[in-house]
Amino acid sequence: MQKMAPTCLRPLLRYRSFAILFFTPLLLLPLPVTVPTREAKCAYIIIIMAVYWCTEVIPLAVTSLMPVVFFPLLGVQSSKSVCLQYLNDTNMLFVGGLIVAISVEQWNLHKRIALRVLLILGVKPALLMLGFMIVTAFLSMWISNTATTAMMVPIVQAVLEQMDNTEYDVTMMEQATGQTNTVIELQEKNVSDPTSVQVISNGQVPDDPRSSEEKKMKKRICKGMTLCVCYAASIGGTATLTGTGPNMVLKGQMNQLYPNNNDIVNFASWFGFAFPNMILMLVLAWLWLQCSFMGLNFKKSWGCGTERTAKEKAAYNVLKAEMKKLGPISYAEFNVLIMFVLLVLLWFSRHPGFVKGWANRLFPDGEKYITDSAPAVFIALLLFILPATKPKFIGWNSSMSDPEQTEEDIKKPFLPAPLLDWNVVQRKMPWSIVLLLGGGFALADASANSGLSAWLGHQMTPLGSIPPWAIATVLSLIIAVFTECTSNVATATLFLPVFSSMAASVKIHPLYVMLPGTLSASFAFMLPVATPPNAIVFSYGHIRVLDMVRSGIVMNIIGVFCVTLAINTWGRPMFELDTFPTWANSTTNHAF
Repeated sequence: MQKMAPTCLRPLLRYRSFAILFFTPLLLLPLPVTVPTREAKCAYIIIIMAVYWCTEVIPLAVTSLMPVVFFPLLGVQSSKSVCLQYLNDTNMLFVGGLIVAISVEQWNLHKRIALRVLLILGVKPALLMLGFMIVTAFLSMWISNTATTAMMVPIVQAVLEQMDNTEYDVTMMEQATGQTNTVIELQEKNVSDPTSVQVISNGQVPDDPRSSEEKKMKKRICKGMTLCVCYAASIGGTATLTGTGPNMVLKGQMNQLYPNNNDIVNFASWFGFAFPNMILMLVLAWLWLQCSFMGLNFKKSWGCGTERTAKEKAAYNVLKAEMKKLGPISYAEFNVLIMFVLLVLLWFSRHPGFVKGWANRLFPDGEKYITDSAPAVFIALLLFILPATKPKFIGWNSSMSDPEQTEEDIKKPFLPAPLLDWNVVQRKMPWSIVLLLGGGFALADASANSGLSAWLGHQMTPLGSIPPWAIATVLSLIIAVFTECTSNVATATLFLPVFSSMAASVKIHPLYVMLPGTLSASFAFMLPVATPPNAIVFSYGHIRVLDMVRSGIVMNIIGVFCVTLAINTWGRPMFELDTFPTWANSTTNHAF
C-alpha cells in the first residue's frame, strides 16, 4: 500500500500507526475536560477503543484491556466491577464450547464427517459445490470458521487438481487418437483426390478453438468452488450461539443490559431462529455462485441423465483415498463424538421453552441457577478425564505366559492419556477472542451504569416515526458494510449497546434491532481482509479482489434480505417482537 501511494503521502502512511495511537486520545481530550461527567468520560474511552479496533494500530485483544485501566482512573467504574466482565457466564460458555471444538479438531472427527458427507452427496459439479457448502456450514456451527476453512480448502484443492489432471490426460488421449485418424483419412483423400487440401507437414491437427473457452470455464469453476467454502463458513457460524463471536456478544450484552430478560436468548431459542435463516442463506448463496461461475446448465452441472465423467470419477477417488487414510473410526474419535452429541442434547433440552427442561426437572430452581455454560464446561471437564485408548484390565494371577510383559502392564497407570491435553488447548484456544468479548461486556456495562446508554436513547427518539422493519433493514446494511473493514466481534461490541438504547427510546423490542445487527456482523463477504476464511481462500491465488467484491456485494444483499425476512416472519412470534417487554421497560427506567 505504501509503494502504491503518491510520493507526498508516503511519509504520512509511514507514521500512520504512530499518529493514530498518540493523537487520537489528545484530539478527543476536550470531551471529558469540557464535559466532566461520567457519560462523557465513558464515551471518551469508547471512541478511542473504536478507533483502535477499526485501525488495529495495536492488537485487538490489547485494546480490549483498556477499560481495566482507564474506567477506574476516570471514575467511570470500579476495578472490581470492570474485571468481573472479563470472564463472566457468556465467556465461560464460549470457552467450554471452544474446548469441545478443539477436541473434535484434535482427533480429525471434523474431517471424517466432511469426507463422509461429500461421498454421499456425489461429485457432479453442482452437487460437489453443494456438498462443500453443507459440510463447511455444518462444521462452522460447532468449530471456528477459520479452522473449518483451513481444513476444507486443501480438500477442495486436491479434488480440483485431480479433476484437472484427469481432464488433461483424457484430452491428450483424445487428441492423439484424433490426430492418427485425421492422418489416415487425409492420406486416403490424397490418393483419390489430388486437389484436396494437404495435411500439415508435421501431421498435427490445429489447436481446438474450444480449449481457451474450456480453460476460462475451469478457472471460473475453481473460483466458485473456493469462494463457496469461505462464504459457507461465515454463514454456518450464525446458526448456533457458540458458532461465532458476535452471537456471544449479543448473549452477553442481553444479560448485561437486561438482567431480568428470562433467558430469552439461549442455545435452543437462538438455534430455532438462526438455523432456518442459515439454510435459506446457504441455498441462495449456492444458487448465486452457480449462476456466477458455472451457469445453470442442468445437464453439465447437475449431470441430469448422464453417466459419471472421468473428471467426476477422479474427484470421487480423491475423496475415497482421503477417507481411507483416516482408517476405521478410533476409540478416541468415538468418545469425542459421544461427548459432542451429549453436549448438543444438553444445550437443547436445558430450557426448550415449550416444555420443562432437565435443569428445572432434576434440580430445584434449576432454570434460575443453571445456564448454557454449565453443560459446556461439564463436557469440557470430561474430555480431560475420559481415556483416548481402551483401558486394559490386568488380572492378579502372576502365572502368566510372559512375566516381563505382565510386569510392564502392571507398572502402567490404569487410565491411559485423556482425550484432551491442556497443552493442546493452550496452543489452539483463541484467547484474544475471549479478551475481546470481555472488553465488549465491560464497555456495555459501563455504558449502562454511567448513563451514556440513556443519553444515546434520548438522542434517538425521533426514529420512533420510522417503521421497525425499516429500522432493522437499514441497521443491518450499515453493519454489513462496517464489518468488511473491522473485526466482526468489535463491530457487534460497538453497535449493540447503541441499538439497545435506540430500541428503548422508540419503545420497540430490543431484539428487533439487536438480532439483525448481530447476524449482519458475520456478513463479511466482500474483502480478503474482512474475515480469516476470506483471507485463507484468497491466499491460494485463484481469486482476485475484484472477484470477491463482485460476488460479495450480492452475498451482502442476500444476507440482509434473509435477516429482514427472518426477523419479520418466524422471529416475531418466537421472541414476541410486537410488544415492548416489561423487562426492557424496567431496565430502561432504572438506567434513567
